[in-house]
Amino acid sequence: MEVYVVRPPKPRYALHAMLFLATIFTTLVVGARMEFNFLHNLPVFSLNDDALPLFPVRWALAQPSRLLLGIPFASTLMLILLAHEMGHYLCCRYYGVYATLPFFIPAPTLIGTLGAFIRIRSPIRSRTALFDIGIAGPIAGFVVALAVLAFAMPHSKVITIPSASSDIQLGYPLVFRVIWAIIPTTTLHSSRALHSVYFPPTVIAAWVGMFATALNLLPGGQLDGGHIVFALAPRAHRIVSRLTILALIPMAIYFWLGWMVWAVLLRISGMRHPMVADWPGISGARRWLAVFALLMLVLTLTPAPFAHSSLMHVLREWRSGQ
Repeated sequence: MEVYVVRPPKPRYALHAMLFLATIFTTLVVGARMEFNFLHNLPVFSLNDDALPLFPVRWALAQPSRLLLGIPFASTLMLILLAHEMGHYLCCRYYGVYATLPFFIPAPTLIGTLGAFIRIRSPIRSRTALFDIGIAGPIAGFVVALAVLAFAMPHSKVITIPSASSDIQLGYPLVFRVIWAIIPTTTLHSSRALHSVYFPPTVIAAWVGMFATALNLLPGGQLDGGHIVFALAPRAHRIVSRLTILALIPMAIYFWLGWMVWAVLLRISGMRHPMVADWPGISGARRWLAVFALLMLVLTLTPAPFAHSSLMHVLREWRSGQ
């Protein structure tokens, strides 16, 4: 009998390095803009007529030293994204599952990137391995983002002049309110209102990390939360995925239109899940970790991550524009 061994493809280190460096550059550009606005007592996403463009690459390269302003945001965001993906990657290595190194996605967006991901290219042999691989990334990213948030939030500035109505206004998850509440009371936040201060770019990076954690922990499809659900109860995965899709639709109508995109993505690709051996199941200790994953979702989920962006608001604006 002949046995054939399929060797995994060689890692494409050059591609990983190129994407990583390109993402550092794009996050430096937007980070420089954020830091410039913060130093001049402006919202990091100021859209005033005299404000910098959202992706001011020409402004940054006109004086390359300006890129240094972006180091706090870029380094923080890259660290959070790297922690999340390396949590998955190292867990895959532990269980002998072949996975690629992280692919970072540079893009001229508000935050200079579309995130990062790894590709798993071999079967996952047990529900325990699936659970650990699924939950390792969110825990790693959450812990780093939480540490950044606790350290950076006290360095916020009080708003002296109300920002223009055209500024992009962020919604804040529960974890922001918890950290804000336990910071020693000072004149900085005597009003206890999160919208009464300008947050430094590092806090915005932590916000991105929390938002990414919530998206990945949505309990459906092949997201991290879907992996956790499948590992706990394979037969319930399809039902939970459908319920998640149904929950995202009203959230899109009343809070943020982007939830509709996630509902569509889950419907297209998320109803099936790679098969994993039914036995053995998940141990009791990991069930407590599943409870912690649910707590992370509650703490990081922001129903309206961007103000005035629900489907109802968009339709209202469109009708008034007519």
